[in-house]
Amino acid sequence: MLSELAAIYAGNTGLFAGSVFVLGLVVGSFLNVVIYRVPRMLEHGWRAQAEEILREGGAATPRTEAAAAPKFNLWTPRSACPACRTPIKARHNLPVLGWLVLRGRCAACGARISVRYPVVELATGWASAMVAAHFGFGVPAAGGLVVTWMLIALTGIDIDHQLLPDGITLPLLWAGLAAAALWGSGPAGLPVTPREAILGALAGYLSLWLVYHAHRLLTGKEGMGYGDFKLFAALGAWLGWRMLPLIIVLAAAAGAVLGIAMIVFRGRDRAAPIPFGPYLSVAGWLAMLYGPAMIGEYLRVSGLGH
Repeated sequence: MLSELAAIYAGNTGLFAGSVFVLGLVVGSFLNVVIYRVPRMLEHGWRAQAEEILREGGAATPRTEAAAAPKFNLWTPRSACPACRTPIKARHNLPVLGWLVLRGRCAACGARISVRYPVVELATGWASAMVAAHFGFGVPAAGGLVVTWMLIALTGIDIDHQLLPDGITLPLLWAGLAAAALWGSGPAGLPVTPREAILGALAGYLSLWLVYHAHRLLTGKEGMGYGDFKLFAALGAWLGWRMLPLIIVLAAAAGAVLGIAMIVFRGRDRAAPIPFGPYLSVAGWLAMLYGPAMIGEYLRVSGLGH
């Protein structure tokens, strides 16, 4: 049965992309949970560790709200309305459709439900379908979907909290190295060869690490976080070191344009930190799909390809 289904998908890219779009909607619903809960799970863990250290030091620490709260992870408790805490019924939890049926409001109390939820679901479905259509049925598409989903989760978390959790960046890095060891195909493939992946991970981490410390020495300020190093290393592990210059150019250009626009049109403080993870994620995703073509076109136009 599975072999027959694989043969159908392998011979019909449109059907495969359509099926992956639906899968992406479902995954996007789960990514909304990840984006909301992972930072809070980390916060609860940090508070518990701090209280444990204080107790070991003999300090009398009161029982905090976080410590007294019921179990909280990606699976427990059930999703609920942020306003009235009423659990969301399964039929209202359908990706996009549930939000549309409810007209963006809680069925119990009528509070507004952020449009961000269906936007994340649609973005995940669309990006997943693009990956499926680009790579076709096979290992590259599977790898591309893993990268896409993790990048979307990291983007949402970094926008909200200026945080790139190790619990996502490091598995993405190790998955890239493992995929290269098991299925690596070459500098233009996905995943790349083990040599390309290892060099990409090293170059990705060390390049931003050096920029970070140079910026700190020159200005006395931290220009980015260590999560950016790990994310760039993960992209290097999946795409190889050859794609890193393109990724950093695209990310820096997008960050500069948006940063200037926010200063000009919204009066944003020039010193206010701007998360770099979303720009790295978008640039990495574009490089994953179109990097070789973009580099080839640049070489052709510049005459360096002759």
